[in-house]
Amino acid sequence: MKQYENMITRQRKWMLFLLAILVLGAGFTPYVRIFLGLLLGSVVSFYNLYLLQKKTSDFADAVAKNQSAKGLGSISRLAAAALAVIIALRYEEYFDMIALIIGLMTSYLVIMIDFLLFKNKDSA
Repeated sequence: MKQYENMITRQRKWMLFLLAILVLGAGFTPYVRIFLGLLLGSVVSFYNLYLLQKKTSDFADAVAKNQSAKGLGSISRLAAAALAVIIALRYEEYFDMIALIIGLMTSYLVIMIDFLLFKNKDSA
């Protein structure tokens, strides 16, 4: 379980680092719409990553105690993504839709990069 907690911590740090870069990009580049779209999508993606990690931990605890396990919260994660799309459609002058969709995928990118970088280091 210690490896899983280390992985969660690393992924959250990666996401916070990425969010900081996107804030700087929105503040100091002329591509404000694109960076705001990426930022909104990445914030929702970070929230979805947090929900997935929390639900996975709860699921594992319930299985370990031989209790019935709840789902992994797919509906709440889809609802969060839908809310981000609604916000971007409502305020089109501030958010780029393609950048928002790319931003929604950032947590999955972080998960894959974390796996590729640390798959051998954790087993040692």
